Amino acid sequence: MKTIAVIGGGITGVTTAYALAKRGFAVTLFEKHRYAAMETSFANGGQLSASNAEVWNHRSTIVKGLKWMLKNDAPLLVNPKPSWHKLSWFAEFIGSIPNYDKNTVETARLAIAAREHLFAWADEEGIDFDLKKKGILHIYRDKAGFEHAGKVSRLLAEGGLPRRSVTPEEMRDIEPTLAGKYYGGYFTECDSTGDIHKFTNGLAAAIDRLGVRCLYGEDVKAVSSDGKRASVTLGSSAGDEVLQFDGLVVCAGTASRDLAAQLGDRVNIYPVKGYSITVNLNDELSRVSAPTVSLLDDETKLVTSRLGDDRFRVAGTAEFNGYNRDIRADRIRPLVEWVNQCFPGVNTRSVVPWAGLRPMLPNMMPKVGRGKSPCVFYNTGHGHLGWTLSAVTADMIGDVVGQALGGTTAPVASAQAVCA
Repeated sequence: MKTIAVIGGGITGVTTAYALAKRGFAVTLFEKHRYAAMETSFANGGQLSASNAEVWNHRSTIVKGLKWMLKNDAPLLVNPKPSWHKLSWFAEFIGSIPNYDKNTVETARLAIAAREHLFAWADEEGIDFDLKKKGILHIYRDKAGFEHAGKVSRLLAEGGLPRRSVTPEEMRDIEPTLAGKYYGGYFTECDSTGDIHKFTNGLAAAIDRLGVRCLYGEDVKAVSSDGKRASVTLGSSAGDEVLQFDGLVVCAGTASRDLAAQLGDRVNIYPVKGYSITVNLNDELSRVSAPTVSLLDDETKLVTSRLGDDRFRVAGTAEFNGYNRDIRADRIRPLVEWVNQCFPGVNTRSVVPWAGLRPMLPNMMPKVGRGKSPCVFYNTGHGHLGWTLSAVTADMIGDVVGQALGGTTAPVASAQAVCA
């Protein structure tokens, strides 16, 4: 039986370990925290959103970023302090603008395929993760935003995703609790929401049952490969421990860039910080005033999910500020104010703030495939769509590893454009 190391215990690492274990590999999962899903997979927006497949490589993103650079509460905030990492990332981001259409279409295709895998795995393993299959409503306050959404819809349709335009009156029929004036919206009935943290921990329990060796609280100090075997070095007070494997899959989020460099690969991931708040719906008025349909507000770049009966998640924004994980009050405040404006009946007295670093590649596509070494593989760089894409990219990398090292394989979605 071939041995495989998976580095990272977030959504991509746990789904990858599951896909590999199902293919008959002896898998060891390394996670530096004591539990799975304690970083970017802890409290994201909750959307399983093929309708959010539009990549950011568009000229309008550059214009907005420059306009918002000095506004601390802007949806997109870039720390102007230069670094080679940031400059190289943005240069490649701009260079990927010509691929905007192609990458948006491919992302939509992958997102549609991913939901089939994820729902099947949840059913098979009996995972409760507050799944709501009530669709996602994109809301627009002006004509320009609505018309751009129409262009995006044509790309999503090319990728196989149906979504329809709706009037303000239809928007209120879909989600009666939404307050405010809107130009129109787009509704994707086949999208859904769920709690990424609950799902990842449920699948972590499943991989444990499948025999995956889960090493939590183990910070990987170094990785290497001689082309035939891969080595993982763990550091401890008793000294370094080196473990050998037939293969290694890097699923380490924002840490993937440094690990890839040790393995001779360039994976130019930048940590793009996102924020969320979880509003505890502690009274009956708040529960009936909070939406049950998921929303995406394109102007403010905020998304929402109703998690169970008593939690309401609001998340979004993008902050280019290095590996800073601080939860800034001036970045949380707009999220709370948005709830107060759009859902005035919701009591925001009990709000839990959070921030996480999204592992984002310049072309907005995840890296799924082989490294320079024959026994090194990557499933990382999913950016803001890690939850949405994780199940299909795990299945894809499972087949790539299976073809390279032996093991069973299964039909997967097209890997075109995704193998950056």
